[in-house]
Amino acid sequence: LSEGVFALIDENKVEITIYLTDADIRPLSTSEVAKRWRETVGPVSGLESLKFQSDKGGPGSGAALTIELTHRDINTLDRASEKLAAMLTEFPNVKDIDDGYTPGKEQFDFTIKPEGESLGLTAYAVARQVRNAFYGAEALRQQRGRNEIKVKVRFPKDETVRESDIEQLLIRTPGGVDVPLMGIAQVTRGRAYTTIKRRNARRTVTVTADVEPISQSNQVMATLNEEVLPQLAKDFPGLSYGYEGRQADFKESMQTLAGGLILALLGIFVMLAIPFGSYSQPLIVMTAVPFGIVGAVLGHMIMGYSLSIMSLMGIVALVGVVVNDSLVLIDYSNRLRKEGTSPFDAIHMAGVRRFRAIILTSLTTFGGLAPMIFETSRQARFMIPMAISLGFGILFSTAVTLVLVPSFSMILEDFHSLCRYFKSLVTE
Repeated sequence: LSEGVFALIDENKVEITIYLTDADIRPLSTSEVAKRWRETVGPVSGLESLKFQSDKGGPGSGAALTIELTHRDINTLDRASEKLAAMLTEFPNVKDIDDGYTPGKEQFDFTIKPEGESLGLTAYAVARQVRNAFYGAEALRQQRGRNEIKVKVRFPKDETVRESDIEQLLIRTPGGVDVPLMGIAQVTRGRAYTTIKRRNARRTVTVTADVEPISQSNQVMATLNEEVLPQLAKDFPGLSYGYEGRQADFKESMQTLAGGLILALLGIFVMLAIPFGSYSQPLIVMTAVPFGIVGAVLGHMIMGYSLSIMSLMGIVALVGVVVNDSLVLIDYSNRLRKEGTSPFDAIHMAGVRRFRAIILTSLTTFGGLAPMIFETSRQARFMIPMAISLGFGILFSTAVTLVLVPSFSMILEDFHSLCRYFKSLVTE
């Protein structure tokens, strides 16, 4: 399976990357490899977080759930993120949970006592002497060729490795007297935050988790929105939350696609209304659009795929294709009516004479998309949902077009006849 292993070891972080063989050669997918790796490793003590991530080579990467918590108090925010992470562990299909809180490295915090201030010491003077003792004070710089060498002076190494060395450190006062550090400063243990994230001047912490299978992310999010997150906001007053990462990208894409879909529908309506000279007949032609969307959803269910951004892109493209069959039917019916044929006979003859053209057009379109729909290569899997939306949407809308469009046409004709009848009564 593997072509190589690469390990990156930082001071407090270890990252291991496995490069797999080509997708057509290996018998397992990247997600399956990550799943088995997780099961083999099991729980590891002493870790802040442990995450197994598979790069599928397509769009939509990142954690399945990315929840951003915001609060002005960092301590409240830390407790809220820990509680949310604990709640996520109760979901059996949620893995690789990270509460987003990084405590940072341990450090000693010094606060000047009144005794130290009485000796003329300041916080800056004490901090400078402590730094010089353990880190070193620059004594001089020497130029050696192109390089500049800094010479630093500090305590011997064996006097800077124990906590007792800090307790025994002597601080020189402005009067030249050496006093113990513990006598003039209060020392407390603390932590130095490695990263500080803010949004609108408020501290934020991002909680991430993966969902297996990924198709159940919507169910998990529904439970979070209805139960978990509202309860978390009640437990921690002033806490706000929102989705980032993949969810934010999906929301943005949905807004863009919704705008594109509305523009496409308006454009189709205008282009049909002009040649037809009617505002109602374009609506009959466009009745195939919702049925095409239903066909796209059914196609995903039949093929075992979940709806994705690529699926929605295919649905937007489907809007401009499914109206072709209805357009051919209504246009031929209008031509027959201009020749004096009755509305019923015109739509009936249009269905009979254009049946072969409509069926062949739909079947050839689906046949052209079939190689991609039934493609088994892993590299093409992220494009298959778009082909499913187009292919199955066209098939389903074609079957509906041959039955419902003639019916809608006659209903519209009856409505017009009824309007003419009432108009004549008012005139009389």
